[in-house]
Amino acid sequence: MLLACMSLLFGLHISAEGKKGFEDAVRLAVSRQMDAYPKSTLKDLYKNFFQDKFGPGHIISDTTGAGNYLRRELASYTQTEGALAEPTGWEGSFLRVNLSVIKNNQVPYDVFFDAFVRSVNGIRPVTVLEWQKEWHQIEAIICSMNLSLPDYESDKAEIETRLNNGEYVGHHSKVFEDSYSPHYRIISRDIFEKEIQPLLPH
Repeated sequence: MLLACMSLLFGLHISAEGKKGFEDAVRLAVSRQMDAYPKSTLKDLYKNFFQDKFGPGHIISDTTGAGNYLRRELASYTQTEGALAEPTGWEGSFLRVNLSVIKNNQVPYDVFFDAFVRSVNGIRPVTVLEWQKEWHQIEAIICSMNLSLPDYESDKAEIETRLNNGEYVGHHSKVFEDSYSPHYRIISRDIFEKEIQPLLPH
């Protein structure tokens, strides 16, 4: 399995000088997620990496709808779990910012929502085909890590089918939702560091 995974990775056109840095960054991102959320599946890892590439763009094309959805989600639960902010993917361009910062009155709703909406400006345009090629490289590294992820092959096939249909958005697995009850929004790292982080306890 290891040789098959790595031969796939090396068969893709990654420059020799960039390969190690990329691989190390991917491994670190995967390890970070598995340490925090050991019940993660390939679907959950995929979601982490696609969020780093596409940010929050897929859920705020309708700003009013996104605001209504956020308010409904805030009202739907009482207990919050997880870190206040977690980097996404191997580049860390965006962070998952826990909605507890609003719930606990650390960040005003309007400040949070404005930062969330403006985070779309940090997205670097990329086609689904370009992303699919990058995901193949990422998945080959995940495969080589021998994580024994449940339903790996079926998740891999489902992701590939979606990408072949021009769809890049992924969703958390049911086991992840049930185990960790995630409540967060994706915010640009730059905006977070300038506008949200100073409001949080140090």
